[in-house]
Amino acid sequence: MYKIQPKTLFVGKKIIYLPSCQSTNDEAAELLRCGQAHEGAVVITDYQTAGRGQRGNTWLAQAGENLTLSLVLKPRFLLAQAQFSLNIAVSLGVHDFLETYLGDEVSIKWPNDIYAKNRKLGGILIENTLQNNRLESAVVGMGLNINQLTFENPQATSLRLLTQQEYDLEKLLPQLLEALEKNYLLLRNGHQATLKQRYLQRLFRYQEPHRFKKNEEEFEGMIVGVSPTGLLAVQIENRLEYFDFKEISYVF
Repeated sequence: MYKIQPKTLFVGKKIIYLPSCQSTNDEAAELLRCGQAHEGAVVITDYQTAGRGQRGNTWLAQAGENLTLSLVLKPRFLLAQAQFSLNIAVSLGVHDFLETYLGDEVSIKWPNDIYAKNRKLGGILIENTLQNNRLESAVVGMGLNINQLTFENPQATSLRLLTQQEYDLEKLLPQLLEALEKNYLLLRNGHQATLKQRYLQRLFRYQEPHRFKKNEEEFEGMIVGVSPTGLLAVQIENRLEYFDFKEISYVF
């Protein structure tokens, strides 16, 4: 399973396939702790029993129908205060992969959920390790809904539901890894500003009026940017406010 090599320099050159596991992020982190994970190593599973999402949420997916994996990176060129730029590069990599199949229907919902037609198509969880105010390593977890047809969450969708086609996961994985490496190399080569601009252009509801919620209070605002540390900049009437990851949510 997953024997097709991606056309990359290092991402996905080592792929560890587990039929099932609790969390691919935990497995990848353990490889890092044991010194057994080179940059670009991938841990992928058919079924994740204790997957994690953003904000402490669980990530549930049906066995064998989706792409559930973690990628090991070592972005030691990034200062701790610039770590959101890694989030930007990874989000764009996933976006670019899915754009091949969905065109401009796919977008990035801040900070790094993947949406299509106002429904969640996938999520990303990046767990960084810092050393001396720099990123030492990053475990990049991804869960992408590919062939799943039914969901407990009505806000979720899949590539198959959107295109009415079934996909070979083994053939999709190299394409995803190639798109991830392309954007990661742009980051490593100093193109943060270009990546940031592309991220904003693909941001869900960017520069569009939308309803949000903070502490159970709903209000209308417009996303106008993202700070260098990843705070969401929202124009609310005649003032600009910045929100951290757990401080604001979209209202659908």
